[in-house]
Amino acid sequence: MTAALEVSGLTRRFGGVTAVDGVSFAVNRGEVFGVIGPNGAGKTTLFNLVTGITPPTSGTLFHDGTDITTARPHQVARRGIARTFQNIRLFSELSALENVMIGRHCHTRSGLFSGVLGLGSAGAEERAVRKRALELLALMGLASRAQVKARNLPYGDQRRLEIARALALEPQVLLLDEPAAGMNPSEKTALSDFMRRLREDFDLTLLIIEHHVPLVMGLCDRIAVLDFGRMIALGDPETVRRDPAVVEAYLGEEG
Repeated sequence: MTAALEVSGLTRRFGGVTAVDGVSFAVNRGEVFGVIGPNGAGKTTLFNLVTGITPPTSGTLFHDGTDITTARPHQVARRGIARTFQNIRLFSELSALENVMIGRHCHTRSGLFSGVLGLGSAGAEERAVRKRALELLALMGLASRAQVKARNLPYGDQRRLEIARALALEPQVLLLDEPAAGMNPSEKTALSDFMRRLREDFDLTLLIIEHHVPLVMGLCDRIAVLDFGRMIALGDPETVRRDPAVVEAYLGEEG
């Protein structure tokens, strides 16, 4: 079976600094795959490489067996790879509903001029986009806040809104960069349960960067551990938990 996502020897250098150093792994369809490591390990840079935001210095990247190493971010998104960000990136002056509707742009056919004026099929398409956006907001528990500007939402709601916008792209692969950041223990537990439902309901493959080790260990099928840009471990949670290199580099800090 072709992997949903495969990285091979992926490397990114910034001047004399190697942020990602020859990383290789494959993510199976339907898998929840975790990426952990200390601050500065290269986790977010890896996500930037996968989503086309940052081009690799060397190495290759495949989605469903197709080479997307040089694909631009919009091309990656159209292939069905979406993401959230460690530092939330919403359109702060737009409403929650408008933020999610923007996420549907890859699946609309009407031109901007027709969309603005409501010409031809653009009006029907706009209504369909709005309906789907409202459904996703309801899924995330944000239906009552659809008209609230993104900047006025509490932090946790902004996190959920970003996930809703990513889902609007109808992704096959969803990358979540520290989705539990800023959440309390009960919110983290609820998030973990939600991720499981998300995988089933949307038939998703999930890649998750997360510092909260118990969440990753309880949620992920497999985990890759980065340290100074290199992958030092890869395996199921119990194998990774017991790896001496991981204990020394990361888990020992949680001690």
